[in-house]
Amino acid sequence: MATVAANPAAAAAPAEVAGAEDREPKREELPGLDNQWRQIENSESGRERPLRAGESWFLVEKHWYKQWEAYVQGGDQDSSTFPGCINNATLFEDEINWRLKEGLVEGEDYVLLPAAAWHYLVSWYGLEDGQPPIERKVIELSNIRKVEVYPVELLLVRHNDLRTSHAVQFSNTDSVGLVLRTARERFLVEPQEDTRLWAKNSEGSLDRLYDTHLTVFDSALETGQLIIMETRKKDGTWPSAQLHVMNKKILEEDEDFRGQPGICGLTNLGNTCFMNSALQCLSNVPQLTEYFLSNCYLEELNFRNPLGMKGEIAEAYADLVKQAWSGHHRSIVPHVFKNKVGHFASQFLGYQQHDSQELLSFLLDGLHEDLNRVKKKEYVELCDAAGRPDQEVAQEAWQNHKRRNDSVIVDTFHGLFKSTLVCPDCGNVSVTFDPFCYLSVPLPISHKRVLEVFFIPMDPRRKPEQHRLVVPKKGKISDLCVALSKHTGISPERMMVADVFSHRFYKLYQLEEPLSSILDRDDIFVYEVSGRIEAIEGSREDIVVPVYLRERTPARDYNNSYYGLMLFGHPLLVSVPRDRFTWEGLYNVLMYRLSRYVTKPSSDDEDDGDEKEDDEEDKDDVPGPSTGGSLREPEPEQPGPSSGVTNRCPFLLDNCLGTSQWPPRRRRKQLFTLQTVNSNGTSDRTTSPEEVHAQPYIAIDWEPEMKKRYYDEAEAEGYVKHDCVGYVMKKAPVRLQECIELFTTVETLEKENPWYCPSCKQHQLATKKLDLWMLPEILIIHLKRFSYTKFSREKLDTLVEFPIRDLDFSEFVIKPQNESNPELYKYDLIAVSNHYGGMRDGHYTTFACNKDSGQWHYFDDNSVSPVNENQIEV
Repeated sequence: MATVAANPAAAAAPAEVAGAEDREPKREELPGLDNQWRQIENSESGRERPLRAGESWFLVEKHWYKQWEAYVQGGDQDSSTFPGCINNATLFEDEINWRLKEGLVEGEDYVLLPAAAWHYLVSWYGLEDGQPPIERKVIELSNIRKVEVYPVELLLVRHNDLRTSHAVQFSNTDSVGLVLRTARERFLVEPQEDTRLWAKNSEGSLDRLYDTHLTVFDSALETGQLIIMETRKKDGTWPSAQLHVMNKKILEEDEDFRGQPGICGLTNLGNTCFMNSALQCLSNVPQLTEYFLSNCYLEELNFRNPLGMKGEIAEAYADLVKQAWSGHHRSIVPHVFKNKVGHFASQFLGYQQHDSQELLSFLLDGLHEDLNRVKKKEYVELCDAAGRPDQEVAQEAWQNHKRRNDSVIVDTFHGLFKSTLVCPDCGNVSVTFDPFCYLSVPLPISHKRVLEVFFIPMDPRRKPEQHRLVVPKKGKISDLCVALSKHTGISPERMMVADVFSHRFYKLYQLEEPLSSILDRDDIFVYEVSGRIEAIEGSREDIVVPVYLRERTPARDYNNSYYGLMLFGHPLLVSVPRDRFTWEGLYNVLMYRLSRYVTKPSSDDEDDGDEKEDDEEDKDDVPGPSTGGSLREPEPEQPGPSSGVTNRCPFLLDNCLGTSQWPPRRRRKQLFTLQTVNSNGTSDRTTSPEEVHAQPYIAIDWEPEMKKRYYDEAEAEGYVKHDCVGYVMKKAPVRLQECIELFTTVETLEKENPWYCPSCKQHQLATKKLDLWMLPEILIIHLKRFSYTKFSREKLDTLVEFPIRDLDFSEFVIKPQNESNPELYKYDLIAVSNHYGGMRDGHYTTFACNKDSGQWHYFDDNSVSPVNENQIEV
């Protein structure tokens, strides 16, 4: 009910009353007094009948009604008590606006009559000239029915003219949609213009009236409340929305800009290219865009769906589409949309990189639930085929899906799979039909991978070499060594593979470990060695010693931790002959290995101050790299102050060298000192039980002045590139049809995802096959370029070839085809979301075909440029 108080003529229009008893009789003369009494008081259309929600009742002034009662009960039609015309003057405040007086009481000031009784009285006695009928609706609130004598009077204004208001009365049961329609009529809004309502609350702030299906009562609207109608601008924006632009110049330029609708960029808000790419693809789906531009979505917004986003995602997307297709913007800032997405999906809250398909999947699901025509979802039990014909099972599955899911997204994007599972033990076959919104198809995966490694030869005169190796993806570390051996001529048995990170060994690999444990971003060093790390008693093999480089720095305090030595350079794996396994022998071996970038001190640099202190020490000359040093017997009582080593292995460094630090006293000038350390390069070797009995690492500790004088950093960091570094593994392009074939290929379920066989009553690694049964009008194909494993993440950069027009799926659809419509499963391309770069530094762009012009464009965030069809690639 909407009654305009300022227009009594409109209010006086006869109401449409349902039911035979409420029809206005066509009478020319008064019926008998008894008949009058019976029809007004006692009949089914009389005032004694029960109230019915939604029907109209009328107020009649009590004094006039009492006079009428006295007249008909007197039994004399010619009596002087004849009431005359119905006169409700005493119920109104004035005779201009005909506003009802406040505080009127039923039975004292007025009586209520149903519509039929009122029309009888008016036809018999008439209504005072100029007076409007006082029509009121029966409403039902909290299961109580009553006549709403005092409707809610709202003050309607426009957003650009808040001073001119129109007082309009609405029933508590009227919808907000009626309020909006009434406001549009009062303000003469054109049919093609978009409008929405705001309510000014008691605190002075404005609340959006989102759900037009809610009643005035449920929206908590009160008499005297200001309702503001806002009209969308021609550029697709709302006056109340703050424009997020880079600067005022852009805003001024856009005010006068007129361009092709849909050719509009999206500003990158910070790693939001994935969102922009997905939005541009969806925006160029003709059916969906027309659905929003024509405002069809307004009637289907579902604000009460517990699985939805209260209509906010749909409205935010609609605003974005209307701006992009207004033709008034070169680019827009999707700040409001980004905030809405982050509000309902916390993974998109910040500004991290994401997959455009992940955003597209969320958006399609959100739009579907916000626009779901099913207001109350019923429980549907999924049924197996159980031997029934495929067509019967498929139709049942689709009908069950539509009973819970019915929206423009389902109409446009949803298709149907056939899933077949076969138990490997009992042969039980399970057939189900499942809906899908997009096809995630795999790419043919190469069984080879390219690894870049650095080879460190034992010959100190040779620089490290960078190699690019082609190895099997599911191979072992030994396969890497074999591949490198072909380039270097060094036997794989003389190689050790290490992951170097932050100047230390992050991991030393065993030959049987899988190559999948090496990530593409890892720095892999392969060392030529002549022995092994694990010393075996009685063996004559050289001992391989891990060596770190450290520089002594001034004492600094970080987080209450003391750091006096800093790692630098690349660590080494040094092969030490057993007969040279003394501190002095190790020093000379290291001087030999470092000779390419460490200069030996000259005779003038010798410091002989300490030689005079101990003549006994003079007898032990330091052996050169080519002379054999003597192996001192270990002294059990001096295992070294920080070694924590027992006699378990007699060849552990601490035992063989007798102390954990060297030299204890200087006899001649040494360039560096040696120290046993743990795998982290620190002296504390008792931090974990595993390291107590482990082979210690050696640290070469340099004084800053000595390092500056004798250590050539530029030469130490130098390396050469092997010819294989220029090799690029050629990847042949694949056809999109090949990806679809892979998608429909039989596969065996993984151990992490077994299938419960109802026949065997246990989980089985069944074979699974997916087939296409029914395809949607718009088909989304997701190429699974990103591969994730336990140890690695990689992007497959295989080029995929596809037709722009007439992509034929008829060979993949197993549903019996309609021969009269051969074009049923042929598709034309309309948009492509592209990813360039790697996993950590990629960028998304879009190719899309404009639905109006048919011209292809390249969307790169806020930049848009036309392209030819032959420039489109995936």
